[in-house]
Amino acid sequence: MESAYDYESPVIQGLLDTDYYTFTMMQAVLHQHPNVDVEYNFIVRAKEKLGHLIPQLRDELEKLASLQMREGELRFLFNPRFREYLTPDYERFLGLFRFNLRYIHVSEVDGQLNIRVVGPMLHCIMFEQPVLALVSELRNRDKYPDVTLEDVTRKLYQKFDWLEKNLSRDELADLRVSDFSTRRRLSFKAQREVIDIMRRDFPGQFIGTSNAHLAYEFDLPLIGTMAHQWLMVHQQVGRLRESQNAALENWVREYRGRLGIALTDCISTDFFLKDFDLYFAKLYDGLRQDSGDPIAWADKVLARYTELGIDPMTKDLMFSDGLNFEKCLPILRHVRGKAKFGFGMGTSLACDVDGVEPLSIVMKLVRVHGEPVVKFSDDPIKNVCEDASFLQYAAKVFSVGGGPLPQLNAANKEV
Repeated sequence: MESAYDYESPVIQGLLDTDYYTFTMMQAVLHQHPNVDVEYNFIVRAKEKLGHLIPQLRDELEKLASLQMREGELRFLFNPRFREYLTPDYERFLGLFRFNLRYIHVSEVDGQLNIRVVGPMLHCIMFEQPVLALVSELRNRDKYPDVTLEDVTRKLYQKFDWLEKNLSRDELADLRVSDFSTRRRLSFKAQREVIDIMRRDFPGQFIGTSNAHLAYEFDLPLIGTMAHQWLMVHQQVGRLRESQNAALENWVREYRGRLGIALTDCISTDFFLKDFDLYFAKLYDGLRQDSGDPIAWADKVLARYTELGIDPMTKDLMFSDGLNFEKCLPILRHVRGKAKFGFGMGTSLACDVDGVEPLSIVMKLVRVHGEPVVKFSDDPIKNVCEDASFLQYAAKVFSVGGGPLPQLNAANKEV
């Protein structure tokens, strides 16, 4: 049986082998924050020891540094029929872009893998997804070497059978799913196989992928707008209290109504909705949920649109927090007929194999110009900050929470 890993090729297939929102944020950084210095921290939420992977990781990083954008990839990404909002100067910049390894620092601390990316945001922003995908695949090769592609596809078809047994024909027609699995995939080979099957055999609607390389290969729609780091960087380039407004305003300034799905949980959805006034509600096509209770989130968002006099059926709600098909079903039944909606699925698509425990890892922006930034998620385990005093200060500024604040974790600097 065919292995789920390709040992002959680099783990990262090319500069397009990343999430599309990296490219959209990168253009905005090029135009608006070209001289901003940042720091990213790699976090292993499950505290699994990964220090032994460092030699392999260094080897793969050297291969990453040799990549450059190919002509066909540039033509795909900058196709004016689909992405006229990507600009000629950004195309020229990407044509020259190379990963610079002086910005990434890899070490071992008490057996744990420690990765920091420090430097200009314009040159560091591209590290996030490739580093996560590298660590995930290297760890999976080491821990689960015998996994086959058949193991991957068998589980996927079992899910299709479950959907057809548990959803009505009308519900399946409304089940819009996109692939968000790059960062925690079992392997590139597994993700590619899953997407190939999804585009051919998925019983609902497969609407695209966030992975630009696979969208290019299979001629699929590219899905993605912004990530938390876009909102977080504004915390240290202007007034803290106004940072979310500034991030939303600058995104509109960059894309003039395109890519209009906003992320709500950088400073909690409750705080987001205070800033999300009629102006932003009209400018943005919809919102994305990435933490907390999805049904409670949907009710808050629907109520806010109604309060502003906007028909929620004209807006898109995107759910993307640790979803599998079983979790999608109650959400679908709750929001169906109330708004347009879709589901971004990651780990449960490309790293769901019997006997395999997916690696829970993230890479988060933690400092801007040497000063701390904070993320107050709707799920406390996803909160991030490196500075206890700034955490306390930001909590007061944003009126977040009512009880005791989570403690900083010395190993990962995660709250």
